Amino acid sequence: MAIGCVVLDFDGTFTDVAAEGAPFVRHFKSHLAEMLGKDPSTLEAVWRDEEAAVLAGAHAFGWDVGGRTVAPATADPYLLSNCVARQLMGRYNAFPVEAERHEALQTLYREAYKLTGMAFKPEAKEVLEALLATGLPIWVVTNAHTDLVDAKLDKLAPKGRERLQVKGDARKYLIEEPQPSDARFAALPESISFAQGLLPRPVYLRRGRYYEALSDIWKRTGTSPEATLVAGDIYELDLALPAALGAHVQFVARDNSLPYEVKAMEQLGPRGGVDRSLRGILPRLRG
Repeated sequence: MAIGCVVLDFDGTFTDVAAEGAPFVRHFKSHLAEMLGKDPSTLEAVWRDEEAAVLAGAHAFGWDVGGRTVAPATADPYLLSNCVARQLMGRYNAFPVEAERHEALQTLYREAYKLTGMAFKPEAKEVLEALLATGLPIWVVTNAHTDLVDAKLDKLAPKGRERLQVKGDARKYLIEEPQPSDARFAALPESISFAQGLLPRPVYLRRGRYYEALSDIWKRTGTSPEATLVAGDIYELDLALPAALGAHVQFVARDNSLPYEVKAMEQLGPRGGVDRSLRGILPRLRG
């Protein structure tokens, strides 16, 4: 089936997430020190220790939501900061109630994300203009707030920007039922697994809020998963669900891509693709 709709992740996919995330991390650490009642210099030292432990055991750590790991901890500065902060909260027995800890981490993220820089990948404007020139519906679906992403895209100003639509606050990390649910979602398995040597934990698929965003796009555009190409830089957050629904997916590989993410694309055959450059998205539209 020909591609009739394109869905794009934003942070890390079209942006240089390390450059954009530097001010985020500085503010995140500062605000965390306030939350924990610690001197910033003291927190910096223990932060380095915890960060080193996380980076040394990438498979053992992840973004924990409700007791389930929903994404790798090392994929970008936002996820790494979340994981390190969770470890430090445990060390200091802060926010021992899980719901309170989750909300504290979300508050840290929201406040720090406002200070992210703007650093698009060199080919971002070129690729967005090429996608918009196809006349296909092009959507950005992101965990970030819509207005912040819209503002960055306005500054980039690709030709055809007025047709590029953004769905923010997608909460791709939430494992829950969509509202309303439907037969397509109900048919999804709870999770998929890889060989223990690749990933010693399940990849959860039933991400209801993300499904709501995708389902709304399919209704608006009159398309389907099978006619959709989804591009993203984190397999679990961006690509696992749409791939399970039958979509074509493109993994925009990171410097620290994990072997199971690449293997997942290989297992999809012609529906999966991997390229470090955003330009790898464009040939996928030609079948």
